[in-house]
Amino acid sequence: MARNSLGREIPDTFAGRKLTPYADPWSLQPHAERSTRAIRRLTHNGSKLVGGLREAVIASGLKDGMTISTHHSLRNGDSLLNDLVREIDALGIRDIKIASSSIHVVHAELIPYIKKGTITGLECGVNGPIGELISKGELDCPIIVRSHGGRARALICGEVPVDVAFLAAPCCDEYGNFNGYYGPSACGSLGYAQVDAQHAHKVVAVTDNLVPFPAVPVGIPQTVVDFVACVPSLGDPKKIVSSTTRITTDPIGLQIAKYAAMVIRASGYVKNGFSFQTGTGGISLAVAEHVRDMMRKDKVKGSFGCGGITGYFVDMLEEGLFEALFDVQCFDLKAVESIGRNRKHQEMTAGTYANPFNCGSVVNRLDCAILSATEIDVDFNVNVNTESMGYLLHNTGGHCDVAAGAKLAIVVAPAIRGRLPIVRDAVTTITTPGETVGVVVTERGIAVNDRLPELKAELIRMRAPVKDIRQLRDEVYAITGVPRPIEFDDKVVGLIEYRDGSIIDVVRQVRR
Repeated sequence: MARNSLGREIPDTFAGRKLTPYADPWSLQPHAERSTRAIRRLTHNGSKLVGGLREAVIASGLKDGMTISTHHSLRNGDSLLNDLVREIDALGIRDIKIASSSIHVVHAELIPYIKKGTITGLECGVNGPIGELISKGELDCPIIVRSHGGRARALICGEVPVDVAFLAAPCCDEYGNFNGYYGPSACGSLGYAQVDAQHAHKVVAVTDNLVPFPAVPVGIPQTVVDFVACVPSLGDPKKIVSSTTRITTDPIGLQIAKYAAMVIRASGYVKNGFSFQTGTGGISLAVAEHVRDMMRKDKVKGSFGCGGITGYFVDMLEEGLFEALFDVQCFDLKAVESIGRNRKHQEMTAGTYANPFNCGSVVNRLDCAILSATEIDVDFNVNVNTESMGYLLHNTGGHCDVAAGAKLAIVVAPAIRGRLPIVRDAVTTITTPGETVGVVVTERGIAVNDRLPELKAELIRMRAPVKDIRQLRDEVYAITGVPRPIEFDDKVVGLIEYRDGSIIDVVRQVRR
């Protein structure tokens, strides 16, 4: 065991891999060349159709011990990964690792295949019951959780070698050109899938909407697609929406949003060229509404909004408040419709969005970003992976990527959630290091990181409710009491990898 710079114990190895403990957000440099897939020559211009999903698995040459990937742009509406694993199991293939961009609650169907050894490792973020069961020790399947930018880096550098990528292709032709804009399973941006398409050893486009050649506009080209498989359905795009896309009406949430808007106003960033990212939750959208009003009032023309895009950002684009949207995934059907018709609504790869090992990702150009939290500690470290019982229930998403890139990362959260303190001495799991977080906003006040003294002074001048973060913690503990520490066994069941590949924390099995 070794301790990383945040004091977390990190094992020397995990699932056969030698680990690098986290040091800081910036210093770790690339130590690998860009991964390349084998160069192939196709000597005819015929069809790449192979039949259905089972035939595609066979054609791909998938064998025991290999790694597969899918993308999660259909989110809880995805059926491809479940169908794929069912076919892999039926073919008798075992010891498969899944390196998808994320798995969701809908993928609880994979649990029996983990138990029988068809799936033996997850190189992806986990949302829902699979992570909980692994945390309890009821499933034996090591997990490595990466951020969106960290996953792109790992594929591009060859750290995660994907043997076969099975990519949901909502609009596809027989030669392998496809996009996510049209068809019964349209999901919009294929920002995650593009990285897999470029770096997986084999690529299968799986479609429920085969169209005549060429399928335009081309999101992922024929030049990287080996096979095309047809299935009855890729899933239900209505289930892309995973959380509310309406502004909160909760008084606590509205108070948090009001305070966060004061922070953005005090920052001075709301001027021509302003860039902004926010999430899909009700509080985040309430903050965005305040920002929208500021931009209208001051006649500000922003440069871009980015991240996962909602219809709310589409409205701001169409109102002329932003020059462009950079979209790595569409969070609702209004965004899906927009990206298919508006050239200012731009699809971007996960690497372009947030990979730290390139010549500059989009997160580096952000002025302000609104982020959420399950826990925050007095050092501004943020947890978004585990819940109060210590179970791994959430993916990292772009959280640590955005915090590292944006000029001002604002974390919004209620001080108390379900009678549990959210601001506390130490978070259960560190997802995002406090040195990249600028401000924490709760309904009880605003805590500003010491590295931003000018912002703190401006907020005080504006008579905002600025408090030391330890004061916030004390106020919360006076109501909830000091939380009882969770008891963990020594067994490490998962790694929380920082965006650069170092290990910022681990997830241990919860003691029963």
